[in-house]
Amino acid sequence: MAFDRRDFVRSLVASMTAPALASAMPEDSRPAAVHPPRRQKKPNVVLMICDDLGYGDPHCYGSNLPTPNLDAMAEHGLRFIHYNSAHPICSASRAGLLTGRYALRMNTTGAFGPTSTHGTSLDETLLSNLFKGSGYKTKAIGKWHLGNSGPYLPTERGFDSFFGVPYSVDMDPLPLLRDASIIEPNTDRSLLTPRYTDEAVSYIEHSAGDPFFLYLAFSYPHDPPMGSPRFHDKTGFGNQGDAIAEIDWSVGQVIQALERKGLTSDTLVIFTSDHGPWYQGSPGLLRGRKASTFEGGFRVPFLAQWPGTLEAGKVRDQWLSALDVLPTLAAICGLSLPQKPLDGVNMENLLFDRGVKPEHRPILYFCAMGDGGNDVHCIRKEQWKLRVAQGIEGEIYINDRTTGARSSAWLQVPELYNVALDMAESYDVAHLHPEIVHELMASLEEQMPGFPPNVVAEYDALKQRKGDWSTPTGASPRHNPYKNPPTSYTPPYRQPH
Repeated sequence: MAFDRRDFVRSLVASMTAPALASAMPEDSRPAAVHPPRRQKKPNVVLMICDDLGYGDPHCYGSNLPTPNLDAMAEHGLRFIHYNSAHPICSASRAGLLTGRYALRMNTTGAFGPTSTHGTSLDETLLSNLFKGSGYKTKAIGKWHLGNSGPYLPTERGFDSFFGVPYSVDMDPLPLLRDASIIEPNTDRSLLTPRYTDEAVSYIEHSAGDPFFLYLAFSYPHDPPMGSPRFHDKTGFGNQGDAIAEIDWSVGQVIQALERKGLTSDTLVIFTSDHGPWYQGSPGLLRGRKASTFEGGFRVPFLAQWPGTLEAGKVRDQWLSALDVLPTLAAICGLSLPQKPLDGVNMENLLFDRGVKPEHRPILYFCAMGDGGNDVHCIRKEQWKLRVAQGIEGEIYINDRTTGARSSAWLQVPELYNVALDMAESYDVAHLHPEIVHELMASLEEQMPGFPPNVVAEYDALKQRKGDWSTPTGASPRHNPYKNPPTSYTPPYRQPH
């Protein structure tokens, strides 16, 4: 399939007009709420996840990049504007998504690399295990990143087959695997997206009888981003834009394959990202990027399409977490839940816009680097986000790897943000809502003892590792003690008390 500048122009026009037409449509002329019919057959599920795609990268989330196929998903399905990933780093975010539990509970705190000898704990139940146990065919394609060796690979974790790479494109060498066998010791990174796409399309076209769960994990737009030769320099937005445009093309190919097979009305398609963008890419108006506990590291796109079952062209502004994906899909598809307690909850009512959304225990934001990635920085309940700690090595601004064994410090004065009204986390309102601060601090203290001993120990150590009182609101904590110049004014609330 050729892709030239005329294709690009058509894609750009389509991506610009579709959201505008949807927003201009009178409310009373839009499709009425659709409730899931009673089905004899369990639905297929296609779960697509990008690597480092930002909240502001798709056109339907405000970008100027041409993403017509993602725009079409938003037009024909649901677009969530308050969906948060489970963690701001690759392996931990995927572990949270596929288990419904915080990754710190399962020996997964950051990103496994080529020399890692372990992976996500083998006693954890993955979403793929649930689907397979319920009679589904299961397939994993793309980036895995939950362990590189035999017992940690997808075919040992509930997937019938696997085609992809064990970790990120910035790691070397990058072998391409078929099931558990290496078929290319160092694969051509520029061809990953089209090869993943061909594998997914072939899987759909050869599906028959039993329902299937297809997990398609793109390797891009993770740094270093690239598209295949037919997308190279086609968008005018550089390598990052080309990589995202090719992912959008891939989404279109997968949906077209479902249409050709007559499976669209029987298939729930989900598209999202593991966390926010790294150096390039757009977090939209959010503060922070990948690896940070600001919203730019956690809030990502989430689209869900299921023609005839989910409403078309609707925006959901209620909060949803990656931790909720497993229990929600389990409810929709009739899967048994894992033995271990979940951190996510069933959000089926939110998808179908019926009844009352279940109450969610406040969500914890763990940092990505330093202290083994075990430090908690924030706790959020709906729109209220309380920051209790922050990195001290400058990653608040650059979002890169931190240095030193101790990279987080406890804030002497916690900060509260209303991230529904203040998505850039620019205005601390803790003094206006002391009751919210108290409630969230109490929940944090209640939840932390339930984590593994090493995480609890790091939490206790973090609370003793206090930043200086003089730290400005919203800044990385100053080392304690810190001496202000004699001519510097320190307000009373930044003085010890």
